[in-house]
This record gives sequence, C-alpha cells and structure tokens, in this order.
Amino acid sequence: MAKIILDPARSAGTVSKNIYGHFSEHLGRCIYQGLFVGKDSPIPNKNGMRSDVVEALKKLAVPVLRWPGGCFADEYHWEDGIGPQEGRRHMVNTNWGGVVEDNSFGTHEFLELCAQIGCEPYINGNVGSGTVREMAEWIEYLNSDGDSTVVRRRRANGRHDAWNVKYFCVGNESWGCGGNMRPEYYADEYRRYATFCRQYGKNRLYKIACGPNSDDYEWTRILMERAGKYMDGLSLHYYTLCGDWQTSKGSATRFTEEEYYRTLFRAARMDELVSRHSAVMDRFDPDKKVGLIVDEWGAWYDVEEGTNPGFLYQQNTMRDAMVAAITLNIFNRHCDRVKMANLAQTVNVLQSVILTEGDRMVLTPTYHVFDLYKDHMDARQVECSVESESVCEGEYAQPQVTASASEKDGVFTLTLANLSAAAPVRVQVEGIRAAQCSGRVLTGPMDSFNDFGCSILEVRPLEGISLTDGSVGVALPACSVASLRIRA
Repeated sequence: MAKIILDPARSAGTVSKNIYGHFSEHLGRCIYQGLFVGKDSPIPNKNGMRSDVVEALKKLAVPVLRWPGGCFADEYHWEDGIGPQEGRRHMVNTNWGGVVEDNSFGTHEFLELCAQIGCEPYINGNVGSGTVREMAEWIEYLNSDGDSTVVRRRRANGRHDAWNVKYFCVGNESWGCGGNMRPEYYADEYRRYATFCRQYGKNRLYKIACGPNSDDYEWTRILMERAGKYMDGLSLHYYTLCGDWQTSKGSATRFTEEEYYRTLFRAARMDELVSRHSAVMDRFDPDKKVGLIVDEWGAWYDVEEGTNPGFLYQQNTMRDAMVAAITLNIFNRHCDRVKMANLAQTVNVLQSVILTEGDRMVLTPTYHVFDLYKDHMDARQVECSVESESVCEGEYAQPQVTASASEKDGVFTLTLANLSAAAPVRVQVEGIRAAQCSGRVLTGPMDSFNDFGCSILEVRPLEGISLTDGSVGVALPACSVASLRIRA
C-alpha cells in the first residue's frame, strides 16, 4: 500500500497558474489547421480561430500561451505579419519542413487567439537574426499608447489600444538554433536587448532570458552571474526521449514495457534538473526573485509514418499522460522557483493536448491530465510525502506512485500518477480530519490512445473512495492519473 501524508503547515508557496501554460510555434500543423483556419474556412471559426479548439482550450483554463517559437522565433520578423493579408511577406520555413510561411497568422491574430481563449500572451523575440531596434519597436507596437509612428501603424491596422503584453523572452535557444552563442556572449546580448525592451504605462514587462539546455548548469551560472539582475525569468528546455537524438527517438505508440519505464524514468529527471538549476540560481538570487521558466517540455518521439518529418506530428498515449502527470507534480513541488511552464506543443506537434484532421478534433490523454490538474492553479502548495513500492528493476527503477498537493478555500487537491498495476493508497492530512472526498481518474493500457472517431480514454469518476478515522483510502487503477478533492 502506498502511504501519502499531506502537511498543511509546510508549503513552498503558491502554485502559479502559469505552470499550466502551453506553447504554439509556426511548426507543422500547430498554427495553420490546428489553431487558425482563416475566416473563409468551412471549418467553424471566429475571426479565423478554430472554434472547437478554442473551446477545448478554454475548458482547460489555459493561463498563458507562448508564440511564435521555438527555433522559428529567431527567424521571425514581426513586421512581416501585420497589415493587409495580401501584402504580407512570404518566406520558407527552413526550420520546420521547408514549407512556405505566408504570415497570415501574425501579431494581431495571435493576440486575438489569446483573447478568445482568455489567456495571457507570452511572446518570444528575435535575437538570432533580428536587431535591437526591431525588438524595441515590436514592444512599442504591443504596449505603447504614445503618439509615435509605430503606434499610428498599429492603429491603422485596426487596434487602437495597447495590448499590454506582459511576458516577453529575449531570444530562444541561443545556445543552439538561436545563434550557437557562448553563454558569455549571450549574457551581454541579453543585457543590450533587454535595455531597450521598454516599459509603457502601468504595464510591467516580465523579461525572460534564454536559459540552459537541459543539464547545462554552467550556462545558468554565467547568465545569473552576468545578467541576473536584468531579468525576471530564466528559461529551461528539456524533452523526454525514449530513444536518443542521433538514431531513433522511439515510436509514440509501439513500445515495450521496458521502453515505457525508461521514458517515465527520464521524465522524472525533471526533478533533478529543476533542483540543480535552482541551486545555482540561489547563489545569485537567494530571494528567488527570478523565476525558472520551463517553456519547452514534453515527450519527443519519431514522427508518425507518412507525415512530413519536419512537422513533428506524433500520437499521444497513456504513457504520455504519465509523463505529463509526473512532470506537473514536480513543477508543483518546486513552485517556489518554477513560475511558468509551457508544454510543447498545443496542437498537432509533439506532446500536444489536441489533434486535428480536417474538421475533426480529438482530445489526447495529455489534455485530460491538464484537466485533472487545473485545480492546482494559484492554490497554496502543500507538502506531500509519498511512501511507495518501486516498479521496474534495474536502472529504471522508480516509485510506483508520484503525487503533489495544494489547498484553496479549505479544499485540498491531491493529484496522483500510478505508473504500474492497481495500487491501494491511504491519504492522511496532518492535523485535519477528512470529512468528504471525491475523485476523478484517467486510466487505460500504457499504449492506448484516442484517435479520430475512436476516443476510448476520458476522465471518469473515481470509484471506491473510503473515509476511515479521518483518512482517505482509494484503489488507483493500473496505469492511471487521478485527482482527489478532500474537504476537512
């Protein structure tokens, strides 16, 4: 039996709702056909935004959406995506698939999408192939109400008032596709660019620096040492692979039990990465004023057969639901430092929450995990200790049950992932006698997935919850993700 103890007296702080953020890049069918179909499409839309997808994202209460990249961000020139559609510049997307990008989805369209979803926009600026002036004027276009030529241009394009965009990142993966820079060089470039990312009116720009690739702790050290006082956040990118980058990342749907546990073991490595990068940041920022922004994370497999290899389209199984649950539990526990995270990516790319095909849409298992976890948003984190048996033998051995907890308005939310066979669980809240408990669960075989016209995985009520002497007992189904709501 797994034993879980919640200690309301111990907390790492508030679980920022932005931990449950998402990422949309001009990559494959994420933007085009996924989020945006155009006003003239026969697919139901509002101002070009696909209505079924927008409604599904609203149900998740998506807090923040990152755009336009990713690697695409450092080839994106914002002025190409404003003004009349017929006059917008066409380019070849050399990063992703070699297809023509017509810039029909630009600044105004992205901010319209965010308004429809009800989320905050998070914009990534171009350092790799852009200029300081270009970035400065984009922020002016977004946030100024002054009587300047740039603002007059925005008004001529149909937007009178400033959008007051808050979250802005200076470059993307500057250690790689964003310029192959050394950390010392990027630190100086960040300081220069960030200087001209001006504040307008009462809006306070939250400036994010390009942080490390997975376990590059030296990058974090140099950035914090040389530019820490000029930033509000530092990004971190980490993808979970079943295979490796050089040969095969593994299939999204055809995998062995050993590959299942290997993938989950690698997902759990996020805890080590966040802990060690946080320790480096603590040396220069002991008050934790700079947030760790994990703005690219998720599982990355080989593309589905017959699809453009540059489109990164992959299916999404219960294994990916477990990856999401493990990772979100880690972010919740580290909410004192992790202030935002963005799953890669929202629709049709990598570990997406939604897949589309023509006018059809399907919700993935990962979508349902975000639905189960959304009660954590802006709740007070509660320390959660777990005693659990191990699953898998050898190098991929790991706890069978992982969990995180929070409290809001006297209600405790406990989210759990059971990696293996059916598991009885006993939950105790220190100093409090549980009076009511309800739960929901997502469960299925590890390689099961939802497909068009055949959605077999969905959230259901969790049966068999018992209350004994103020503690909660529940039997988690095999390979499941659950959310419990406990009232004192």
